[in-house]
Amino acid sequence: MLSSLFKPAAARAPQMPLSEAIAKVAAGQLTLIDIRDPGEISATGHATGALRIPLSVLRMKADPASPERHPALATDKPIALYCASGARAGMAARMLAHFGYSEVHNLGGLRAWQAAGGPVSR
Repeated sequence: MLSSLFKPAAARAPQMPLSEAIAKVAAGQLTLIDIRDPGEISATGHATGALRIPLSVLRMKADPASPERHPALATDKPIALYCASGARAGMAARMLAHFGYSEVHNLGGLRAWQAAGGPVSR
């Protein structure tokens, strides 16, 4: 079953304009997750306000039944994900959908966030 999360899916995560995502993150209406590895984040920074949960531990942090679930993750709150290019964010979006998260968006990569005017922290 887990292997199906990492296969290309016909249905992709819904797109959200980056300007809308930036505004919603700033207003607290959207949970933003950076799923890159800590080394990548150290090298480039991260979107301001993003949770930093690497893809390698996302399953444990997002599973509603996990004792290690991140307290900021709620299945009924919109979530947006990004990585370096959007590929890992797509895998993560499918994983969250599997766990029952109702609204998940793949924003692509950090460079797109920055190009749209999204703030970055180091």
